[in-house]
Amino acid sequence: MIDGRRGDGAGREAPRGAGAPRVVRPVREGPPPAGRAAELAALDAVADEVPAGRTRVVQVVGNAGVGRTALLEHWLDGVPRFRAARVRCHRLQRDFAFGTARRLLHPLVAAAGEEERGALLDGVGETVLRILDPEGPWGGDSGTYADADGTLAGLDRLAFRLSREQPLLLAVDDLQWIDAPSLRWLAHLVNRADTQPILVAVTTRTGERPAPGDLYDALVHPAVCRTLALEPLGPADVAQLVAREFGEPRPDPSFSAACHAATEGHPLFLRALLCDARRGGVRPTKEDRDRIRSFGLPTLLREVRHRLGQGSPAVAELARGLAVLGDGVPWPLLAAYCGTGEAVVRSAGAELHSLGLLGAGDEPRFVHRVVREAVLAEWTPQEVGAAHARAAQVSHLSGRPDEEVAAHVMAAGPVPGSWPLAVLRRAAGEALRRGAAETAVTYLRHAVFQPAAPQEHAQVLVQLAVAASHYDPGLAVSYGTAALEHLTDATACSEAVGVLAYCHLMSRGGRDGSPDLARLAAELSARTGAAPGGREPLLRMQALVEWLEFERPSVRVPGRAGARAADLDGHTPGERQLLAVRAFTALRAGEPAGRVTELLDRARVNLPAFSHDLFPLHYFVAQALLYLDDLDAAGELCDRLLHRTGETGTEPPASWLLIHRAAVALRRGNVAQAAAVARTVTEQARGARDVPYRMTLDTIRIDTLLEQGDLEEAERIAAVHSATDPSDASWEWPRFLLSLAALRTALGDRRAGLTLLRECGHHYEAAGTVSPAIAPWRSRAAGVSLLLGYGSDARALAEEELERARACRIPRAVGVALHAAGQVTGGAGGLERVAEAVDVLEGTPADLELARALHTLGGALLRRDDKPGARTALRRGLDLAAGCGAGVLARSLQQRLHDAGGRAGSRGAGGCPLTAGEERVAVLAAEGWSNKRIAEHLFVSLRTVETHLTGAYRKLRIGGRRELGDALRGLERRR
Repeated sequence: MIDGRRGDGAGREAPRGAGAPRVVRPVREGPPPAGRAAELAALDAVADEVPAGRTRVVQVVGNAGVGRTALLEHWLDGVPRFRAARVRCHRLQRDFAFGTARRLLHPLVAAAGEEERGALLDGVGETVLRILDPEGPWGGDSGTYADADGTLAGLDRLAFRLSREQPLLLAVDDLQWIDAPSLRWLAHLVNRADTQPILVAVTTRTGERPAPGDLYDALVHPAVCRTLALEPLGPADVAQLVAREFGEPRPDPSFSAACHAATEGHPLFLRALLCDARRGGVRPTKEDRDRIRSFGLPTLLREVRHRLGQGSPAVAELARGLAVLGDGVPWPLLAAYCGTGEAVVRSAGAELHSLGLLGAGDEPRFVHRVVREAVLAEWTPQEVGAAHARAAQVSHLSGRPDEEVAAHVMAAGPVPGSWPLAVLRRAAGEALRRGAAETAVTYLRHAVFQPAAPQEHAQVLVQLAVAASHYDPGLAVSYGTAALEHLTDATACSEAVGVLAYCHLMSRGGRDGSPDLARLAAELSARTGAAPGGREPLLRMQALVEWLEFERPSVRVPGRAGARAADLDGHTPGERQLLAVRAFTALRAGEPAGRVTELLDRARVNLPAFSHDLFPLHYFVAQALLYLDDLDAAGELCDRLLHRTGETGTEPPASWLLIHRAAVALRRGNVAQAAAVARTVTEQARGARDVPYRMTLDTIRIDTLLEQGDLEEAERIAAVHSATDPSDASWEWPRFLLSLAALRTALGDRRAGLTLLRECGHHYEAAGTVSPAIAPWRSRAAGVSLLLGYGSDARALAEEELERARACRIPRAVGVALHAAGQVTGGAGGLERVAEAVDVLEGTPADLELARALHTLGGALLRRDDKPGARTALRRGLDLAAGCGAGVLARSLQQRLHDAGGRAGSRGAGGCPLTAGEERVAVLAAEGWSNKRIAEHLFVSLRTVETHLTGAYRKLRIGGRRELGDALRGLERRR
């Protein structure tokens, strides 16, 4: 039962950081558990640390019956100055998504006044409101799925607010039976809170741990958690309990020793033994000590059965009903299960209480779980299953929540009728709406074994694939493939193929099936195109086929005829998907930017929320914005989608979005931020499922390392892909070759670099990608060719890229091509083109490309002995390169500036005084990120962010955040 209440103390806590205040502890009611004085003192010590602003966890571990619950309950009754909530987990409720979180937080929110409640719930998100009140006005028909990370953030926000006025204490008994989403939240909370006055107290059975185990390990990590292991009682503690049970201040020591020997100090068994002995007329004397041997541990279950046998048939029926339905169920539900009236079961409850088996209070609850185990032990497994089937039916007819009914259905096995399948599917849908995809998969796995027609089973498999795609694309592929074997409905087939395509392309191991998917999509296009109302599925299948052909250039679907872009208004999701694909196709083909933008604008109208079946839409919009250099819009879209999918990197789309964020930063020339984000994704991927588009991630890492001068690490990353099959890498391969060529050239192997660039061009041309905005291989090959002495080849390559760049009308591409053409032309004509490149690039976000062009311009002016002009260009380029974090280019610019008679500060030399951690934090802070957002993005504590910023301010000799941007960009330099 949840006891949501405010703490006993009414005074305000001491200011945070001032040290733990002296605590005057109230007197606890009732005698303390025998032999647990040391554990109580340890619990008090942990609680005393929290009011000063420390998030702490305390765990009590012990065997069943050793007194974990009794110790926790007694301690909670005397913890001062906390806003406390307690909950006891149950085996049947471990599949209730966020059930424990709801039972903890709902009473606290409900107990708050109306004004405070509004402040507590402001901005926590609809998913959190749904968790707190599943029957609220949001209902259960919403088709949107919550992301676990957004849900966790909302629950964290609520917990932080609850801890503002008083420290917050969340107590969870029997943690081993907690539902996985609630465990994920508690682990997330204690690792994010850091300086919040929050205490999480849990009890766990020895040898049992909740799943997933890694989340449990994170929750009880020694850095934040103190674990207390309860051992059996010692002889002196047993003697104390004997004296208390018999009312004898001085029981005979030999009698107490006999009790200890019979029970080995186990509190539950000791109490049962002493109760049996006392009722049997035994006294704690030397003469009766031998009689203890007739009251041993085997009598415990027999004693429970004996007591039940003393009651009426209604008592036995009530005990069986409560054993199946679980503690705390409503009396009317128990009455329905027992097939009698509520007055009868309440009377039986009173009788069961008099027998010492039912606890006090209005809610029916056994005094200990051993009573339930004794009742269930009388049944065969088949009888237990039948009992749960009856409980499921009664709960369903009584209007109990779907997740509660589903728990009984899963415990029962296959249940006759069509309603169990519907209940499991609805429970899975609700779990997805709460962001608990793994819980949804659990429900649906059981749904597969419920009786149903083959077509309905196939639809369950599609739903399973959708749920699994939120966290495990490989698993989703297996479900989706199985579904296709039995589906006949074209719409359901389209959904299954869409899920399969999404998962194949988002999972490293599943791409071999893509050609078959393209064939299936083409076949479905033919079927849906001829069906009435089939235009929308047809458009989605066409978009899917074109997406597959882009991802795998070797895939070509013969004879397909797609809708014309002119016929697509963007009024439906299918039209928008196809428009987005066509926009990026036009961009790749080098069509004018205006034409691409016009298609893209139609695709972006009322852009819907992210989902797997709409992924091509968001994907191609993001890619087109990136290469059109609309980086503000690309960044805003990325942030908005990340807000929906979360930033932990555990879900495939979240990982891709982080990679895209790194790509946006690199296109801006922000090497430091791109490297920081890429490192974050890489660190998250270690020991977990491989991230999608891993080659793109590693390409970004290589590019940033080249700019920073770490060729050894870049070579190590490139070597990982040495055995990669280009056909498996798809469109990522030529982009990787661009970076690999730059690495080989930087290492001094120019011929290998030129060969790689020509191979890169071959792959791009074969795939229909000719735009230099995406594939600037010719300008790079021109520069390497010039170094190798192939002047005429270099000029031809540069001129061809310039011609294509002017045709596509993207300023960055034009500026890069002009820069390359100026380099290979030389003389006055070359200088003119480089100067034009600088003018063009000044109007773009391509700071790094501008810095490179200024480097070339400064060198050309220096050769003409125009030292003032050279110094101006080189100093501007040095500021840009330093601000970008491009150390290699910055050092080269500084050297040329020195040759031109100019000077620059230490930052311009690439010798940034900041540590890597300080620089990562400072770069984000300079861009306007709050400390909290930086902490969440980099997965560090607020304290770490503040420490890094303080160090950066000191080293850069600035007064605060307002001066950070100028200091990092090096705008104030000495001549």
